[in-house]
Amino acid sequence: MNLAYVCTNYNSSADTVRAIESLRANAGHRVHCVIVDNCSRPEQRAILTRFAAGSDDVDLVLSETNTGYFGGLNAGLARLRETRPDLQVAAVGNNDLIFPADFVASVERNLPLLQRYPVVSPSITTLDGAYQNPHVISGVSSLRERMYDLYHCHYLIALLLRWVARQTRGAGRRGDEDHHAEAREIWQGHGSCYLLGPLFFEVFGQFWAPTFLFGEEFFLAEQLKRKGYRVYYEPSIALVHACHSSVAQLPSRRHWELSRDAHRIYRRHNPVGSNPPKSAN
Repeated sequence: MNLAYVCTNYNSSADTVRAIESLRANAGHRVHCVIVDNCSRPEQRAILTRFAAGSDDVDLVLSETNTGYFGGLNAGLARLRETRPDLQVAAVGNNDLIFPADFVASVERNLPLLQRYPVVSPSITTLDGAYQNPHVISGVSSLRERMYDLYHCHYLIALLLRWVARQTRGAGRRGDEDHHAEAREIWQGHGSCYLLGPLFFEVFGQFWAPTFLFGEEFFLAEQLKRKGYRVYYEPSIALVHACHSSVAQLPSRRHWELSRDAHRIYRRHNPVGSNPPKSAN
């Protein structure tokens, strides 16, 4: 089976190389990779340029500006459709992913599923074994939505809420990920990786990307909903997201500002009370 992998890179080229090498370890399968570098430092770009120069399965897009996460992925999808329109299934997302040796085979076994759903969300675990999917099964409670509003109203309040979450060791987590063994339709899949099938390219072509960073899970779910689709979570397709699930790491001021800006757009499209049926959490 031929599969595409599209990712963004920003000053973390070693992670990108590692992700692609893990895909190459899928014996008997060929994966065409598109890397979109979001204006990294010159030495980071040099790593990717050398890597792509000796690789006929890697296409490197060097963006002159940082277009953000979904914006960068859209540039990669455009390059993919331009150069390899025959590839109808793509794994898209972060560059800090580690694909197991049976990843492509697991995607191939689920081709009928990818024919029915534009987006399939795989099982994603962190380096320390925490599950990140299903991200949101059905909805988020109004109380939690109000906490999101509070978090984004001031940076000092965000720091305080993060500190409280750290002291309680994540006691307020929603717990959707506890259902990681159950295949089902879900509202949102974790944004670090999605599998796009033929329907995605036929109906959508690219991601709705109203923010630079953050909120991608909601905006994709909303994009699908408007055409009558939902994300499908399939745990038999699994990979590792090479990060640690440290509870409530403190955000930098810049990251909080990006999150705040994304939340304002999110709230315009999703007033409190307008979610899908609420979860019990």
